[in-house]
Amino acid sequence: MADRYKTGEKAPANGTYEFDGLTDGRKESNPTEEETQIKLESGETFPPLRSNQEPAYWKKVN
Repeated sequence: MADRYKTGEKAPANGTYEFDGLTDGRKESNPTEEETQIKLESGETFPPLRSNQEPAYWKKVN
């Protein structure tokens, strides 16, 4: 399984990360299309979902 990162953690590397569920275990939070993937630089903090401010898991896609 790919490494997962959660809201509040720092990105280990530059890249694109995609939504991989909420930290409370739900995946059906219905994030908007534009928030399913985010671009971060190394050291930036993983955000919550913008639409509802819920903590989320993210995984690197490239």
